[in-house]
Amino acid sequence: MTAIARFGAVSLDSRDPHRLGQFYRALLDFEVRYESDELIVLRGDGVMLTIELVENHRPPDWPGDQVPKQMHLDLFVDDLDTAERAAIECGAAKACYQPAPDRWRVLIDPSGHPFCLTVPSGPAE
Repeated sequence: MTAIARFGAVSLDSRDPHRLGQFYRALLDFEVRYESDELIVLRGDGVMLTIELVENHRPPDWPGDQVPKQMHLDLFVDDLDTAERAAIECGAAKACYQPAPDRWRVLIDPSGHPFCLTVPSGPAE
């Protein structure tokens, strides 16, 4: 079986992406690959971590489940349309809201978790 996508990044939501990015940069000794007011991209040892601004982010209430644990996967693909069709054939559903469909596609896994298919802007390696 040929893979539809390559693992791209783990994405964390935060009210303060800069602060969380500084934390993970120091903790993991990752390099900053991209930084804006809405997005921080860190890279280290073949793994990418993105931190995205979510202004109304509510942290999970570990170990409770009133506010469940949150994160999503970014999966790198060569062609968005082809990968989207293949993921839907595997059981994903396309999310109604698509904030930037020319750059990434938001899909929902069979358990309701969102994940993104995206074409990397630079070398993934």
